Amino acid sequence: MNEEQPVVVVMPPDPSDGGRTVRIDGTPVGRGFRFEDLIEFLRRAGWLEESGWPPIEWRGGGPEVWATEPPA
Repeated sequence: MNEEQPVVVVMPPDPSDGGRTVRIDGTPVGRGFRFEDLIEFLRRAGWLEESGWPPIEWRGGGPEVWATEPPA
């Protein structure tokens, strides 16, 4: 069985502020507070322009689970 390993892992929301750590190829690239943050991390890594969407593993909720507001 040849299953594709996720390139991107979105960690569960942090209970203190709802932010989600995003890792690309095992390296933390930032904390997202909304789906648009993930898009920006992927853009910076060159994914969306060159290759489209990479495999993503969502932990602790899918793409609809983000903080209601970023911390001030």
